[in-house]
Amino acid sequence: MTNRTILLAGAAALALGHATAVSAETKTLYVGMNGGNFERTYTQAVFPDFEKANDVKIVVVPGTSSDILAKATAAKDKPQMHVMFLDDGVMVRAVGAGLCEKLKPSPELDEILPNARLKGDMAAGVDLGMTGLAYNKKLFDENGWAAPTSWMDLADPKFQGKVVFQSAAASSFGLHAFLMFNRIQGGSEDNVEPGFEKFRDTIGKNVIEFIPNSSKISEMVQTGEAAIFPLTPTSVATLKDKGIPVEYAQPKEGSVVLMVAECVIAGNSEPELAQKLAAYLLSAEAQSNALAAGNIVPSNPKAKARTPEAEKKLEVFHGYMKTAVTLDWDVINAKRPEWNSRWNKTIEQ
Repeated sequence: MTNRTILLAGAAALALGHATAVSAETKTLYVGMNGGNFERTYTQAVFPDFEKANDVKIVVVPGTSSDILAKATAAKDKPQMHVMFLDDGVMVRAVGAGLCEKLKPSPELDEILPNARLKGDMAAGVDLGMTGLAYNKKLFDENGWAAPTSWMDLADPKFQGKVVFQSAAASSFGLHAFLMFNRIQGGSEDNVEPGFEKFRDTIGKNVIEFIPNSSKISEMVQTGEAAIFPLTPTSVATLKDKGIPVEYAQPKEGSVVLMVAECVIAGNSEPELAQKLAAYLLSAEAQSNALAAGNIVPSNPKAKARTPEAEKKLEVFHGYMKTAVTLDWDVINAKRPEWNSRWNKTIEQ
């Protein structure tokens, strides 16, 4: 072997060693979040900038809020995820179970809306939403029906066999709708007797199917099975973008605030990097990207809509927020196991 060959071989080995070292330095963060639009939006439009700036790979662990909470709970002693996104009510449970560590002070955290900071900054909202009513525009037009205006429209006899209702035991949408019905009947989060006593003979009579989540709604609208159902403006916008004939209606009694929040998982293997990601996801830049790519409504007021159409949607949404109702999640979470059992036995039996 010549000296030149030896030198070239040594240089190649050095280069390979350097490449391996660089590769070894690339860390992976696992983020639990809802699949579908959320996963697609963040994977395509939000995470890449952070990955590039921090030499990190972000892997989404998809699932419903209940799924993600169950995974985090099972791995509490040795967390497999670093950050998780949960619906606000489920996030309150996660914080209470000690699954989250407090978010570090940051300019981004200070920028978000005050009501998006949860439980002493143990979690923070990344997406503001609300559950109201949605309806099949094509079906309504064909029958000459006026757009819904009240939660009690779900009990209108003309919708018999045409109401799709998410399970209150499995879905935030279904729980929100049930609790608003309960309020209209004179109940509260502390007293759900009116709701349980009257649901089956009112809204329940109209329900064609109780669904565990909203994934079937698109199909049921297109087949004409679904006329009216609880849903968020964001979900309606996503369906409309796919050509599904749906519209959102704000109930006169108010919609229900539904915020998706993030928290850094306590005891995770990359606490500093996880906190850095959490702060970035609250930034105007990240939330502007999420709004543009997936109709994710920002909790940071500095986030901007990038088209006049998007700006108009944001203005309409802010109008809905003026009458939105915030539920008492501490009471709900304390009683929900009992409610779930009762719902399954008496409503969905």
